[in-house]
Amino acid sequence: MDISSITKYLIFFGIILLVTGSFLFFVGRLGIDFGKLPGDIVIKKENFTFYFPLATSIILSILLTVLINLFIHK
Repeated sequence: MDISSITKYLIFFGIILLVTGSFLFFVGRLGIDFGKLPGDIVIKKENFTFYFPLATSIILSILLTVLINLFIHK
């Protein structure tokens, strides 16, 4: 693998991270709390808190799949 293909991958994943971060930023500005959706699992005990963002993970997975398919399929 040569340096030009590595740079293409880094740029591609950088753009994906930029788009995802911008989306999450603007969704947060709209008042949608994108880490506390119904379906996210939170277990609180005395000195222990377990948080598993199940619904958030599923939604992000779907959005990233759509974005990646838009860029990969020409």
